Amino acid sequence: MLATAVAGCGGEKPYKVGLIIKQDTNPFFRDIRKTTERLAARDGLDLDVLVGHSDVDNLSRVLAIGSMVRAGAKGILITPVSSRGVVPGVEQARKAGVTVIALDTPTDPESAANALFATDNRRAGELIGRYARAKAAELGLVPKIAMLDLAPGIATGAQRHEGFLKGFGIAEGDPRIAGTANTAGDEVKGRVAMARLLRANPDINVVYTVNEPAAFGAAAALRAAGKSPSGVILVSVDGGCQAIRRGVRRGLIDATAQQYPGAMARGGVAALAALARGGHRPSGYHDTGVELITADPAPKVDSHGVAYGLRHCWG
Repeated sequence: MLATAVAGCGGEKPYKVGLIIKQDTNPFFRDIRKTTERLAARDGLDLDVLVGHSDVDNLSRVLAIGSMVRAGAKGILITPVSSRGVVPGVEQARKAGVTVIALDTPTDPESAANALFATDNRRAGELIGRYARAKAAELGLVPKIAMLDLAPGIATGAQRHEGFLKGFGIAEGDPRIAGTANTAGDEVKGRVAMARLLRANPDINVVYTVNEPAAFGAAAALRAAGKSPSGVILVSVDGGCQAIRRGVRRGLIDATAQQYPGAMARGGVAALAALARGGHRPSGYHDTGVELITADPAPKVDSHGVAYGLRHCWG
């Protein structure tokens, strides 16, 4: 079941497009939706929006693609859940002549969609990995790392995980990794997962989180376990306004890799608007940028402060 919304304008034969997002409780996806709706209306596109239930709800994504194709959409913007699981639906849409653009999360293979507008998620993970390593060295900590991941089969989560390991200078299976857990990018699941890891490894002092809802869940579990924020390095990815204000500025989140969902939506809408005017189909990967934001810089790690983060945040 999907929530449905319609926004758009146009003449006698509006160019019909669709947006399919993972869910709308996370401000990241709300920003993609709001930006897409605003720009689609400006550009005269007839937009349908279908919203899934969670970051792991692949079936609704596949059903939504089919629904939009049957409704006559000529272009679809989608934030995939299962990078592989969504591919059959994407391929069927493309066979029907529909242009499919992935936002935020690539399909697997990436070439299944016409184009991708997204953060370089490996670089995002690498930025916070470098920060965590430098900050641990500065504080004289012997790292005991907890990794709060997304879910199996979602490329963004895997890429951030891999990037963090590279930035920290370790490989999968390194003994400094005290434990890993999947959170589905959810605050409650992040809190439960962090509490479970702390019971097994109470000396955890470095926490990687795949996104800021999971980071806030982890911070709550650390607080409940009597852990001081000054004794634990907590890093994340997203850069939403609430996380910058409530997390980074207050020291609950030591650093976050800020990504730009509005840029993803702007790129996708611009590509479909150009296609509606007779332009070429979009293709390839388009990097929408990422920057490290922290209130407590680490030695020899380039970063921006809270003021920069608030000027460029979303949500």
